[in-house]
Amino acid sequence: MTEHHVHLPVAAQDSVQDFVDMAVRAEELGYEAVWLPETWGRDAVTIMTSIAHATEDVLIGSSIVNVYSRSPALLAQTAATLDEVSDGRFRLGIGPSGPAVIENWHGIEFGNPLRRTREYVDIVKTVLAGEELEYDGEYFEVSGFRLRCDPPEPAPSVDVAAMGPKAVELAGRFADGWHALLFAPDALRDRLEDFERGTEMGDSKRSEQDVTLSLTCCALEDGDRARHLTAQHAAFYVGAMGDYYRNSLARQGYEDEADAIAAKWADGDREDAIALFADELLDEFAAAGTPERARDELEKFTAVDGVDNVSIGFPRAASPEEIDATLEAFAPE
Repeated sequence: MTEHHVHLPVAAQDSVQDFVDMAVRAEELGYEAVWLPETWGRDAVTIMTSIAHATEDVLIGSSIVNVYSRSPALLAQTAATLDEVSDGRFRLGIGPSGPAVIENWHGIEFGNPLRRTREYVDIVKTVLAGEELEYDGEYFEVSGFRLRCDPPEPAPSVDVAAMGPKAVELAGRFADGWHALLFAPDALRDRLEDFERGTEMGDSKRSEQDVTLSLTCCALEDGDRARHLTAQHAAFYVGAMGDYYRNSLARQGYEDEADAIAAKWADGDREDAIALFADELLDEFAAAGTPERARDELEKFTAVDGVDNVSIGFPRAASPEEIDATLEAFAPE
């Protein structure tokens, strides 16, 4: 049975306590995990630490932290510490993000994101296992590092976020799970084949890996408002976040639509871009509308064989009240 998780809002909230309150609410409603992305607001580590202190049972994970702005050894230290403060409830999700973020915001060359992600997984897993680090890679040549504290037992799992076929295959081959974002059900099935092929190539067992789909959701009595907020969110990602998400839609058979949305957004025609993502296209990539309709749309994604968890995310412009209404509507039964 597919678990229901929560993907905490990517947009900045009024305070750290707002994130904590959402996580506490998710735990009260029976969600199994809360995931936190790190973008350009508050750092994820501080927020996840605060959530760990305020909750008891819910799993806490990063979805995602990027593999550029922290060294792999530091990221492993961070994962070990978060696992300690959460009493073993932490799961690390990492990924390359995209050049618009990495090069423009962090000033680091994007390079070969697949190879860099592979090296992060290798190094982080070595450190979390308590082993001394001796690694000679394309990006990292490191020697002699070992955790000064006892390594976590068991070590936190390491998931990889990926969108393209080769990146998803890498996640299956080297990681403990895959995080998917902005996928239609049929395309998600295709990428699951890539993930499982990677699993067969590596040392992992598919039964021990997790596939988590982060899905933008909005369930309100005002169904039109819910769908507009969700289309606005999706159009922003396609239009404003470089080529990363536009290319993903193109690979899934929506190249014309993706190009049109990006062009409208770039020209400042935001409402036209949002309108292009409405109706049928929106239902391919989100679950939005009245609570009844949104729950029906969700079933298209939970029905995909191989998806272990669906993480309920929220539109960027949703208010705290709208987020809470959506949490209630999708709460596990």
